[in-house]
Amino acid sequence: MSVRIGLSLAGWPFAAADGSPFFGFVDQAEELGFDSLWLSDRLVSTVPVLEPLTALAMAAARTRKLKFGMSVMVLPLRNPAVVAKEIATVDFLSGGRMLPAFGIGADDQREYEAAGIRFAERAARTDEAVPLLRRLWSEEHVTHHGRFYHLSDVTIAPRPAQPLPIWFGGRSDAAFRRVGRLGDGWLASFITPEELGEGCERIRQHAAEAGRTIDEDHYGVIVSIAVARTREAALELAAPVLRRLRPDVDPGRVGAFGTPDELVARIGAYLRAGASKFVLRPACPGDRLSEQLVLLAREVAPRFDLTMAAAR
Repeated sequence: MSVRIGLSLAGWPFAAADGSPFFGFVDQAEELGFDSLWLSDRLVSTVPVLEPLTALAMAAARTRKLKFGMSVMVLPLRNPAVVAKEIATVDFLSGGRMLPAFGIGADDQREYEAAGIRFAERAARTDEAVPLLRRLWSEEHVTHHGRFYHLSDVTIAPRPAQPLPIWFGGRSDAAFRRVGRLGDGWLASFITPEELGEGCERIRQHAAEAGRTIDEDHYGVIVSIAVARTREAALELAAPVLRRLRPDVDPGRVGAFGTPDELVARIGAYLRAGASKFVLRPACPGDRLSEQLVLLAREVAPRFDLTMAAAR
């Protein structure tokens, strides 16, 4: 398996009221050789959150190697023809650097109300939209008349630079079934290594039942991290973010906090559980992000088989 390490942002961690810190983060991620950048999707939120596809398009325009993904985009809030056009455009202009990942969203009915979508329809809309996205990215003259979406002789052009794999998030059995039936990969979040291993196995079973297989290289995990000289210092640095993690699990079990050696060991546990793609989400104030990226790039990531080797 090829191990890759990308980065994510927890909301808008910067104090500045303009976009310059975000672009500094993007530039540093590219310079240090990280594989990819991922942004969460929240239409309704108590904290500032960038709209992912718009922000990633801005980032794509100032980079050459960094890939981009949504972690994850709430697909049922959007019309699939519009999503297909937007992602195809960014992928085409960036030279094939989009990594689409979708989910059905959090249990916040306000998001669906704001988008004019019935909360109860979110799973069914997603199941109908995903095959439609694949058709729009690969076929001409697409006609589809389903329960929710209707297209007559629609062609998306330009199409993506290459076939786009579709990954899903989620950690429920319904999510595992969806990955097995429809997905090309799984991007888990807020999950322990043990839960990751169990999820991978259940996805394999659901895929087999559907007559499909998921590439063993297509299991990933989002991990909140903080690196410091001691575990205690790392937990103190991450304290504000830790409060937003799963309340039912010790934060240390769904994240990686401590010295570089401790982070390597923790990522190794996810690797042994089946993950090969990692999205590291620094859990720290915005003014500490730069130093965290340097520590990750120089003291953690090079100890794995990464594309970051050229940047060392």
